[in-house]
Amino acid sequence: MGERLGVFGGTFDPPHVGHLVVAVNARHALALDRLLLVVAHDPWQKSQTRALSSADDRLAMVEAAVGDVDGLEASRIELDRGGVSYSADTLAALREEDPSRELFLILGSDAAAGLPTWERVDEVRKLATIVVAARPGAEEGNPPAGWTWERVETPRLEVSSTDLRARVADGRPLDYLLTPAVIDCINARGLYRSDSR
Repeated sequence: MGERLGVFGGTFDPPHVGHLVVAVNARHALALDRLLLVVAHDPWQKSQTRALSSADDRLAMVEAAVGDVDGLEASRIELDRGGVSYSADTLAALREEDPSRELFLILGSDAAAGLPTWERVDEVRKLATIVVAARPGAEEGNPPAGWTWERVETPRLEVSSTDLRARVADGRPLDYLLTPAVIDCINARGLYRSDSR
């Protein structure tokens, strides 16, 4: 049997405890060898709606977030590829790197319900098992018929990256919402401050 590899993509602007709880629970529930937190280079569904932190800043925060957590890794595969980030490209590259891998794409239930709108969605269906993680405030959506998928129960943490960016700008506390290493990274890089944009 090949490696059981989880792929959890996102903007991670910033990566918070909710992301980490999903990652560690999915890895445990599915007995994954590793789970990659894949930082989107240009997340096509978000980059048109708001200004994003640089890809390098977002990768540095994810690296800080996973630290030495066993089995979690920050991945720069989409940054190295450049351009718009599509899951089909990332999954294809990971499969090409090791054809024996079994790929598991971790999604929130809202994203799973929206799969039909994805670019090259049939390639995604062929390359990976979809893993639906329950997310706070989201409908319990399932992938469309014909998909191989599993559901992973995760604690429902009400944490929002939008709120966290506002908290940094306003000087409100971030404790227990972000790991100390991510807070240090945000401070060191001067991210989300009202005077940094």
